[in-house]
Amino acid sequence: MAVIRDMIPSFQLFQPTSVDEAIDVLDRRDNTWVLAGGLDSIDWFKDRIKRPDAVVELTGIAELKGIHMSGDALWIGAATTLHEVATNENVRTKFGLLAQAAEDVATPQIRNQGTLGGNLIQDTRCWYYRGGWPCYRAGGNICYAGTPRSMNREHCVTGSSRCVAVNGSDTATALIALGAQMVVRSSSGERTYDAEEFFIGPAIDIERMTVLEPGDILTHVRIPGDWGGARFYWEKARDRKSWDWALVSVAASIFESDGVIQRARISVNGVAPYPLRLTEVEDLIQGMPADDDTGIAAGELATRGFRPLRHNDFKVPLTRSLVRRAVRGDAV
Repeated sequence: MAVIRDMIPSFQLFQPTSVDEAIDVLDRRDNTWVLAGGLDSIDWFKDRIKRPDAVVELTGIAELKGIHMSGDALWIGAATTLHEVATNENVRTKFGLLAQAAEDVATPQIRNQGTLGGNLIQDTRCWYYRGGWPCYRAGGNICYAGTPRSMNREHCVTGSSRCVAVNGSDTATALIALGAQMVVRSSSGERTYDAEEFFIGPAIDIERMTVLEPGDILTHVRIPGDWGGARFYWEKARDRKSWDWALVSVAASIFESDGVIQRARISVNGVAPYPLRLTEVEDLIQGMPADDDTGIAAGELATRGFRPLRHNDFKVPLTRSLVRRAVRGDAV
């Protein structure tokens, strides 16, 4: 178990003013930690579970902040606050799905401090892992949440591989449904990932939740104009109205013509170790009416193969219902 102390462990703080400077520090130092808003990082530090020797703070890098249009694509710096994302006029009018998801993150105080990049790359909230238990994700040889007597109400119902922890990002769900891309830089150059490929599960690497490796920095999120003007749907089921992570969330971008679905992108989170794009559901509903029958079929397909744990079987009908509502376009 973690022992909470009054002071975080000491570390050397670096405050670069450019991405290149930040990358240089990451390349030269071992056991480094990248910090932006700090809301996830400080939790780790104060519980003394993570003990970096050097912390690279990104808030002084102007390049990583701001929102602008380039052609029909929207670019968002990874260090842009969630409040800015939720209230920006371009986001709200062209890609309102992301504004809705960002506005549902935690509380106003946290959205004023927390960043889009931080929300995307935050570590899982599994209490065994966050509490310092030596589980698979922490380098041990057991998943405490997956044992017969575990408390696993918030954990996976699909996609697990030894670890059953889920992804906690709200904005990730929306960005996948918008066909966004993540721009990553390191000393090797710049790489771009489709949003659904940016997040990885324990079958690929049990100690990471994204493709980011030591020395990498997420610099921007790019949202192409392909889904601008679509009919959007966002819903986040949670225990409390604020300051809580999703039990299940759904995001959808759907183009319709005369009530018939022409094309769609749908994703869910809270059910797997990564945000899950429902490609089979998208294929199923194309060319079908956006009505209750289509929604029911979509919900059934979305949950096919789900295998709930001892305490989270409710996630199966909940996911089924949310996908059904997203396809029908119910008002929330």
